[in-house]
Amino acid sequence: MNNFSQRHELNKGDLLKLLIEKSYKKGNFTLASGKKSAHYLNCKPVSLNGTGLQLISNLFLELMDPSSKAVAGLTLGADPLVSGVIVTAASKGLFLDALIIRKEIKEYGTKAGLEGPTLNEGTVVTVLEDVVTTAGSSIKAIKKLRENKFLVKEVLSIVDRKEGGYEALKEQNIQLKSLFSIKDFV
Repeated sequence: MNNFSQRHELNKGDLLKLLIEKSYKKGNFTLASGKKSAHYLNCKPVSLNGTGLQLISNLFLELMDPSSKAVAGLTLGADPLVSGVIVTAASKGLFLDALIIRKEIKEYGTKAGLEGPTLNEGTVVTVLEDVVTTAGSSIKAIKKLRENKFLVKEVLSIVDRKEGGYEALKEQNIQLKSLFSIKDFV
C-alpha cells in the first residue's frame, strides 16, 4: 500500500470512528423521508467539528469528478460541507466555487433561490449531502441547479442508507458516490 492509500484509509477510518461515536444512534426513528428506521445518522455533530469537517472535505475532494468547478447543496445539512470542501480545495491550490440552495426562495431583495457567486451556464456542479436515504433532498437540489442551467453529474454523500437513493439518482442520470453505507454502522 502506498503512502497516499495508507493516509486515505487512515482518514476514512478516523472519520468512521467519529461518525459512530458522535452521529449514529440505534432506536426507533422517523426519517426526513417519512420512513421508520432503527438506525439514525445525524452527521452535523461531525461536519460542524473542525477535525470531522477536515476529514470529510479531504475525502470528498478525492472522490469528486475533476471536471467539477463548483459544489452545492441544500441548506442546512450541506452548508458546512460545501464550505469545508472549497476551503480545503483552496488550501491545495485548487479553485472551486460553492452554492447554497435555499429550501424556499426568499421573498425580499433579489429573491434568490441560490446563494453564491455567479457561475456560467453549463458549469459542472457536484452536489454534496450528509446522508442519502431516498435522495429527495439531492433531487430537489439537482432540479434547482438544472433550472439555473448548471450541469450536475454526481452527488457525494457521507453515508448512503441504501434505501433507494442510489436508484432514484440513477434515474436522474446522476452518479451517487458515498464514503460509507449504513452497513458500516450496523
